[in-house]
Formats: sequence, structure tokens, C-alpha cells
Amino acid sequence: MNIHEYQAKEILSRHGVKIPRGHVSFDLRDAEAAAQGIGMGPFVVKAQVHAGGRGKAGGIRKAEDPAEVREIARAMFGTRLVTPQSGPQGKPISRVLVEEALPIEKEFYLGVTIDRTIGKVVVIGCSEGGVEIEEVSRRAPEKVHQVAVESGCGFTNFQGRKLALDMGLQGPVIGKGAAVSSSLVRSFIDCDCSLAEINPLALTTRGELVALDAKMNIDDNALYRHPELMALRDIEQEDPRDVEASRLNLSYINLAGNIGCIVNGAGLGMATLDLLKYYGGEPANFLDAGAGATKDMIRNAFGLLRSDPKVKGIFINMFGGITRCDSYAMGIVDALRGRKILEESGMNILTYKFMREAAQKIIELVKEKA
Repeated sequence: MNIHEYQAKEILSRHGVKIPRGHVSFDLRDAEAAAQGIGMGPFVVKAQVHAGGRGKAGGIRKAEDPAEVREIARAMFGTRLVTPQSGPQGKPISRVLVEEALPIEKEFYLGVTIDRTIGKVVVIGCSEGGVEIEEVSRRAPEKVHQVAVESGCGFTNFQGRKLALDMGLQGPVIGKGAAVSSSLVRSFIDCDCSLAEINPLALTTRGELVALDAKMNIDDNALYRHPELMALRDIEQEDPRDVEASRLNLSYINLAGNIGCIVNGAGLGMATLDLLKYYGGEPANFLDAGAGATKDMIRNAFGLLRSDPKVKGIFINMFGGITRCDSYAMGIVDALRGRKILEESGMNILTYKFMREAAQKIIELVKEKA
């Protein structure tokens, strides 16, 4: 689950990270009042959407006074911000963050995530901030430094100070950098994150390290432990199908293809997607109905995929050893009103004994419709 920048900053602030003075606003009057509460300008007005690349897309703008803050907010509210990460449909802007604009000397990157190749939490620091870390890794890998957090002793002050030095911090700022790293790690662990990053982490002309931007992704599987974080969810920023899948308790990930997939089991699901890709197909989704899928869940899964306009065919692959076959059959019958009725109505439903044949046929049929 993603949360907004201002929400991530509030969490980081509670863990000791400095953030700019600011206030989230839901209307024009509140935006102007937020600027007046901060005091003297300049200010920064930031659209709160679940997508990166806001600056280049016009979602982050500078204002000199509260009146200009109001005009910028007026231009943002009720529109959709299109960024490289939002997709062509963009993300709706229903709230903005008004902050003080700080005098910046240098920007850095600091993030915490999970390195699945070594099975550990890692802290990533970079001497270049304000841009995507993946871009820096490709262009100048020597600027990116990584430290693994050992489960037995956690993230140590020594590791924090070394990372700060590697990032180019000097003098008394080294200790501040180590403290920010430790706070980010604590935030990551306390909130059961899959990602927590500060980009950029700014060194101001006054010698302070401040989180100018923040991003936190919460592990969905841990949300049952964090009702306070679940309350931060903004479904307006999510794909309606993702919201519906969540409501129906289906493990669903939207993809760009045109072949809808229903499976039972994550491993079987990945194998199914790989098989379709191997034979030249493009999956439209990953949908795991789970080991204990009922006919209602299968019916709901069918309805979810049929509501997706890009889905031209649906491929079902189930393992009968972990799910009752009759549950799947009844779910399909309920969803399609029965095979016999459909056959008599002229609708084209094909079944195959072997997974390979089914995959090749659905690809062939979809290509014919392209």
C-alpha cells in the first residue's frame, strides 16, 4: 500500500527526521491559510498523488506569497497529473502540500528496502539526490552505496557514519546523516515497509539535514497489524480494479496485456504468466484466487476480469490438489451462466486437457482479434 508524501513525512518526523514546515490542504482557502501560517515565503506547492516525476510534470511549483499559493492550488485541484509513473490517465489531485522553501546547499538520496538476493534489509545512500536512484545506478554506479542490516545487531551507528562518509557528508553533518539513516530504518521496520526513501535528503545552508520528499510503501500482508496505517489509504489514487480485488480478497496485479488469468497459487500463477509470454502472449493480470477458493470467489474473479476492457480472453489454470475442482467449476458456471447455456447461445468457450495447448490457443485467438 502506498501512502502520500505528507503522510510519510509525518511518520518520519515522529521518528526524529527533520521535515520542512508545512500543511496539507484540501481546498483553496486552506492552502492559502497554510502559507500564511508558515509566515514569509517563498513556498512550495506539491500535488499529493501516488506517482513519481511530479516536478517535471508540473506537480511541484514554487510560490512567492500566499496569494500565489492560492492560484497554484486553484490550477491543481480537480485536475489529473500525468507523470511517467502515473500512466496516460494520470492521477487525480484532491490535496496539496504547502511547505516552506528552504535554502539548499546539496541534495542526497537515502532509502531502505529489502534485497531479496541476500535476504536482508539494506540501506542505500547516494551523493546525488532528486533523481531516480535507478538512473544514477546506471549512469554512475560508484555514487551508490549499500549497507546490509544484520538481524542480530540491527543498523549500527558505525554503519550509519560510514554510509554518511560514503555519501560525501563532512564534519558535524556526518553524525546527523547517521541519525537520519537510523531513523529511516526504524520507520521502515516499525511500519512493515517494503520501501522507505527520502529523495532528496537536503543539506541546507544552515547545516541541517531535511527530508524534502519522502515515500513509503507498506507491505499489504502486514496491514492487519497496523490499522492506523490502513486508515491512510487513499483509494482515489488506486486503479478501481485493484480496489475491487482488495474488497473481494483476491490477490490481483494489473498488467498491460490482453489475456486475463485466473490461477490458484502464486507459483502456478508465475508459471502461467511465463508460459503465455514464452508463446508470444501478453498477460493482462496476475490473479491468484488462493488455495481455498470458493465458487463465489471464482465468479467474482471472472467478473473482475470481464470488467477490464483490454481483456480479450480469459485463461484459467488450476491445480486440483489444493482446491476443490467443483468449486472452480461452479464458479465458472455461475459466472458464465452454465456451459450448456453458453454453447446454445453461440458463445465460444474452449477447454483443453493440457496447459500448453490452452496457452497456445488463447494466444492464437487473441491475435486474431488484435
